[in-house]
Amino acid sequence: MLKAVLFDVDNTLIFFDEVKFIKAYIPLVARRFTDLMPADQFGEKLLAATMDMHLNDGSMTNRERFLNFFCRGIEQYRDEIWQRFEKFYDEEFDSLKDVVAVHNDNRSIFMALKERNLKIVIATNPIWPLNAQMIRLSWAGIADIGFDLVTHIDNMSFCKPQIGYYHGILRIIGEKPEDCLMVGDDPVNDVVVATIGMKTYLSVDSLDHVESPLELSKHMSGRDVGGIPPADFKGPLVKLSEAVDILSKK
Repeated sequence: MLKAVLFDVDNTLIFFDEVKFIKAYIPLVARRFTDLMPADQFGEKLLAATMDMHLNDGSMTNRERFLNFFCRGIEQYRDEIWQRFEKFYDEEFDSLKDVVAVHNDNRSIFMALKERNLKIVIATNPIWPLNAQMIRLSWAGIADIGFDLVTHIDNMSFCKPQIGYYHGILRIIGEKPEDCLMVGDDPVNDVVVATIGMKTYLSVDSLDHVESPLELSKHMSGRDVGGIPPADFKGPLVKLSEAVDILSKK
């Protein structure tokens, strides 16, 4: 019986070229750190720390892992550095919405799931703080929907495609994998959860919006699909209700 639906965000609910987004994002946030390091050094350190965060093993939060790497050599500024990041997200991050496109049917899709009393989880890679995640959900037009869980840098200790990330979600929402459906565009990061028995829906909408949607994800997670079953369902997000109907009857 279907009890919960998990959603990826990047190129599932909002669409953007990851490389173009990063090129717009890094110079904007780097201005907050010019007294600590040159902009080019900041960009290299930020990407390297994000890469390292993807290797987190569950022993600490993703924020702790990120800061441990990012603050090497400048540990005395650790608390201040995180405050600067959070202030950036509060004050400037929303300006990046011009770089993304939005799925026009997001709201109706989520409202239909709410009417079914299904748990809804935003299972996007937890590399952003909560305030940034909520801004991204506002771009998608669903920030006010009300979710059972939004994964972010402070409440997760793994990143996709590590299966520990999904085990963490299941512990928090109190559901078994076979009673959940994961919806996302990435055959590695999202469909990997099929290896523990969760049903999967591979969305294809990004193909109409983005030329190379997975370039950064490919670099961070690799593209090894060995052992990952094909998605149970595949199609545009507007067809998700059909998969939900099928799983709800089981």
